[in-house]
Parts: sequence; C-alpha cells; structure tokens
Amino acid sequence: MLKKIKIINSIINIIMGSSIGVFIGHGIYVFWDYKTHPGLYAMQSAPWYTSILIYGICMIVALIVGIIIKLIIRHTLKQQ
Repeated sequence: MLKKIKIINSIINIIMGSSIGVFIGHGIYVFWDYKTHPGLYAMQSAPWYTSILIYGICMIVALIVGIIIKLIIRHTLKQQ
C-alpha cells in the first residue's frame, strides 16, 4: 500500500511540474509571437495575452487539485 501511495505522489509531482512548464513555455511563445506579428493580434477582439490567462487558470486548477491530493495522501500516511 505504501509503495502505491509513493507512486501516486510521484505522478502528482510530475503533473504539477509539467503544468508549470507548459504555462511558462506557452507564455514565452505567445509573447514572442506577439512581438513578431503584432498585426495578427490587432485583428482579434480579445487582448493578445488571453490564451496565457487561460493556461494560467488551468495551471492553478491543476496545482490546487494536486495539492489537495497530496494533503490527502499525507493525512493517510499519518494515520497508518
């Protein structure tokens, strides 16, 4: 049982780290693309950073879910 919990904890760490990496990479790419092609973003009705905000919200949700699961795992380990 303890080995399975450690594996789940490792997977959650990977998911949380990956979501941060995707957010940072997407933010850098969108900023670079905006600086390279500002005319394309001028045609849109939404600001150029809208997709960064959406990725940020998804990252925050993933981190909150991961933290909650990690707290549940920690509580489960303390009870054993």
